[in-house]
Amino acid sequence: MMFDSILLKYSMMNRLVFSFLLISGFAFSVCSQDWKPAKAAIMTTWGENMDPAHVLEEYPRPQMRRNDWINLNGIWELTHGTHGDTYNEKRVFDKSILVPFPVESALSGIMEVDAKNDDKNYWYRRTFTVPKNYEGKEVLLHLGAVDWLCEVYVNGKMVGTHEGGYDAFSFNITPYLQKTIQQELVIKVFDSQWAGGQPHGKQSLNPNGIWYTPVTGIWQTVWLEPVAKTHLSDFLIVPDIDNEQMKITLMPNTLSDDMNAVVRVLADGKEVAKMKVSSFGKEQQIPLKNPRLWSPESPFLYDVEIELQKGDETVDIVKSYAGMRKIALERKDGKPCIYLNNKPLFQYGVLDQGWWPDGLYTAPSDEALEYDIKMVKEMGFNMIRKHVKVEPARWYYHCDKLGILVWQDIPNATTNTQRNDWVETNFVREAHNIMNCLKNNPSIITWVVFNEGWGQYDRKDIEDKREAYTRMAVKKVQEKSNGRLVNAASGWFDYEIGDMIDKHHYPLPAVYDNPVNQRAVVCGEYGGINLKIDNHIWAGSEVNYTTVNSTEDLKRLFIGYAGKVEELKKEEGLCAAVYTQITDVESEINGLITYDRKVVKWNPDQLMEVRKVLESIKNIK
Repeated sequence: MMFDSILLKYSMMNRLVFSFLLISGFAFSVCSQDWKPAKAAIMTTWGENMDPAHVLEEYPRPQMRRNDWINLNGIWELTHGTHGDTYNEKRVFDKSILVPFPVESALSGIMEVDAKNDDKNYWYRRTFTVPKNYEGKEVLLHLGAVDWLCEVYVNGKMVGTHEGGYDAFSFNITPYLQKTIQQELVIKVFDSQWAGGQPHGKQSLNPNGIWYTPVTGIWQTVWLEPVAKTHLSDFLIVPDIDNEQMKITLMPNTLSDDMNAVVRVLADGKEVAKMKVSSFGKEQQIPLKNPRLWSPESPFLYDVEIELQKGDETVDIVKSYAGMRKIALERKDGKPCIYLNNKPLFQYGVLDQGWWPDGLYTAPSDEALEYDIKMVKEMGFNMIRKHVKVEPARWYYHCDKLGILVWQDIPNATTNTQRNDWVETNFVREAHNIMNCLKNNPSIITWVVFNEGWGQYDRKDIEDKREAYTRMAVKKVQEKSNGRLVNAASGWFDYEIGDMIDKHHYPLPAVYDNPVNQRAVVCGEYGGINLKIDNHIWAGSEVNYTTVNSTEDLKRLFIGYAGKVEELKKEEGLCAAVYTQITDVESEINGLITYDRKVVKWNPDQLMEVRKVLESIKNIK
C-alpha cells in the first residue's frame, strides 16, 4: 500500500538526517559506553540485542506525518529529585538512563523499584543541536507519554507542565532556544502512584498477583519537529459509510482570512477525492463514491494528504490515513447485536496488558510492538481488549494496518474509597485526553470506562455515590465517543447504561441475564489457563484460575471453553468474548505466549486447530 511505502521512505530519510546530525555535532549528552542495561529475571530477544544508539527510531505519529523530525530517544542523564524542588543549573546528574524506558525497567539501566511514593521524583537531562535549516521555523518538542507529572525546561527556562501518564503532548520551545550550538533540555517527573489518585492501571508499589511493577517517568518517544509559524495543529476524521463520505475537521494553530487547505484522498496511490477547505474548526464532508470498507478481513486504508495554504504559499503538508468503517448496536433475532459495516460481527478477542519483562510499559522495539498483534491475528482472534493501559500511536497504526478491532480501556485511578472531587474530575480529564489522541484510529471501536469497579468506588455502603459517579463518567465518555460503542463497566457494577452488559467469569465464560434487552451481551474476561514454561518465568507467586501441564492439554481446554462461547452465542445472543490473555505477565502465567515472547505455547499444528475453531465460531450466523 502507498502508505507503507511512504513510511519506509520517511524512515530511510530520517535515518540519513539523524546520521548527518550526529556527524555535525548533534550528539547524546552521555556517551553510550556509560550506559548498560540492568538484568531482569527474563528478557526478550529484542531487549537482549538493544543498541542504545538506535532506540525506537520509527516515526512516532503515523496518523499525522511530516517529512522532518529529530529523535531524542537514547542515553540521557538522570538524578533523584525531591518533591517541590526546582530547576538548578548546578544540579549533579549521577546516572545514565536509556530513554524512553521507565526508571523501574531493566532497559532503562536503572531498574529502581524500591522507591516509596515521596521518592518518585527524577530529573532528566540531555543536550541537542538545532539544525540550521530550522531557522525561521517553530520547533515543537513532543513527548509521547510521561508518567505522571512533568515539568519541561529548555536552557534553564520552564516551558510548561503536563499531568497525565497516558496521553501525548507537546510544547513550542522556539522562544527558549539560544544561538549557541548546544541546547539544554531538562525534564522533571513526579509520580505518586496509587497515593495520588491519578489513573495508573495495574502499576503497584507492591507488585504481586495481578498487580505489576510500577512505571515512572518518560516511557514513550521524545522528539523534535520543525513547523511553519502557521501550521496544522490537529484534525478529526469520522467515516460515514451510509452517506458515502468522509467527514473531516481541520484545526490550525492560528486563523487568518487568507488561509485555506486542500484535502486529497487516495486509494492505492490514485486520487479518488479532493476538496478545498476555507472553513476551519468546522466539519467538512468529502464525498467517496462506493467507498472501500475497513474490516478485520479487509483492512483497507485510504491515504489522506492535507495541504495548508496561506495566501499563495503552501505552509504545511501533513499525510495521514483513514479507514471507512461503521460500528453500531442493532437488533438481530430480537436481541441487541454489534454490527460492523451494517453486518453482524462476532468479536472473539484476547486480553492484552501491554507489559514487557525488560521495558515494562515500553516495548523494546517497534518489531516487538507489532509481534503481539500479528500473533493475535495468526491465532484467529479478531479483537484485542487493551487492558487499563494506553499504547504508543504506532501500536494502533499496526492494528489499523493488520485489521484488529480494539476495545480501549481507560486506565483506572485509585481503587481505594478515599475519594475527592479532584480524583473524579481528573479521571474524566485524562480520559478525554486519551480519547483525543486516539480519535482517528479505525481499529478502535469500543471505549471501556471502568473495569471491575476499580476507581468506581468499591464499598457497597456507598452504592449511591458509585452509581452517580459511574453515570457521570460514562456520559462524559459518550460525549466524545465519535461513533464508537461505550462499555460502561466491564465486569462488576452495572447500572443499565452504555452499549454492553459485560460479565467476567473464570475459567469458563458466562453472561449476565439481560432482561431489559437493550444492550449487547458480552463476556469481557474468561479463561486464564495456566501453563508454566520453565526458564521463561518471572519471579513471584502465581495467579491460578486453572492449570494444565502440557501444550496439548492447553489446546484441549481452550477449545472446550470455546465450545461454551459458541453455546452462549447461540442461546444467549453473546456478541463478544475476551480470553485472558495473550502473554504471561509477571506472576501471571496464563498467557498463550511467554512473558519474554520466546515461546508460543502451541506448536504450529495446535495453533492451526485452534484457529479453525475460532473462525468457525465467528462465522456462525
